[in-house]
Amino acid sequence: MSVKITNVAKELPEYARETKEILPFVSQWLTGQEERFKRKVLKIFENAAVDKRYGIMSIEEVFTATSFQEKNDIYCREVKKLGKSVVTRALNKAGWDPKSLDYIITVSCTGIMIPSLDAYLINALDLRQDIVRLPVTEMGCAAGVSGIIYARNFLKANPGKRAAVVAIESPTATFQLDDFSMVNIVSAAIFGDGAACALLSSEIDAEGPEIIGDEMYHFYNATDMMGFKLTNGGLQMVLDKEVPERIANHFPAIIHPFLKKYNTSIEEVDHLIFHPGGKKIVQTVEELFGGLGKNIDETKAVLKEYGNMSSATVLYVLERFIDQKQSQGTIGLMLSFGPGFSAQRILLKWN
Repeated sequence: MSVKITNVAKELPEYARETKEILPFVSQWLTGQEERFKRKVLKIFENAAVDKRYGIMSIEEVFTATSFQEKNDIYCREVKKLGKSVVTRALNKAGWDPKSLDYIITVSCTGIMIPSLDAYLINALDLRQDIVRLPVTEMGCAAGVSGIIYARNFLKANPGKRAAVVAIESPTATFQLDDFSMVNIVSAAIFGDGAACALLSSEIDAEGPEIIGDEMYHFYNATDMMGFKLTNGGLQMVLDKEVPERIANHFPAIIHPFLKKYNTSIEEVDHLIFHPGGKKIVQTVEELFGGLGKNIDETKAVLKEYGNMSSATVLYVLERFIDQKQSQGTIGLMLSFGPGFSAQRILLKWN
């Protein structure tokens, strides 16, 4: 059963700020810290390869001491608005009626909602009462690809159906004002907020790139490499500095056997649709694939223009390739990494 990604749409939060506009707030936040440390932190922000990012709250609110409940209340309020808007945008782009959706999968890890976002979207968009919903909440940056894998599995088993994968994240809601660790600082320097929606179909006349294959790859004994620690102050980032090196070491096992299963190779892949985890990970990927004549220009552009928006980011990259109307036979490889530690892969072909 053929499953295709019909389109992808994105939606940006209300507040936008360039990195140069953030620096004075960072400087003020660092009042009382050693000057050498202060200069180092500002350099991290300046050299993060992120020129601009968006947020569900103003920069003043981000750097204001508030409780976990207050930040999470903002998250809940804003993701409902972004969710309704981004799904509507995707449906309009495809010319689909909201009631034609059979499955809705929502992914997010930067706030806590029960009921999950999909329940609110059923009411806000007047979706069918028998729609199947699946919230994915703990897969971090990998969840955009994970959501598409789950949707494909639904659709492969059910011909003639439609699914929406909605990824909405607000890493700014997880910023820890009293945490001056490198992990908190680096994550603040690279992350931004955003929303995306991918529509998939198993209909005979569906348009868009076909999903040829998908697979997950799990690193053993690496559960402490990436994630969140729930503290009284909120969701505290966990990020091991060895992540880029561990990814580089595993890349051959992640890429080559997967492609071989589908009778192709990295040399035959036209587009690398990779999640921009951060500057170091981007550099690692370029070093690995640059010699093969491959580039991740779109990945770098998304990081520069929006920052790392966790699960939604790879869908921003995918949107660019789908909107460019690729030629027949073009092959694309989607890849993202997330807590676990894991790598999620999807092979696409434009027919």
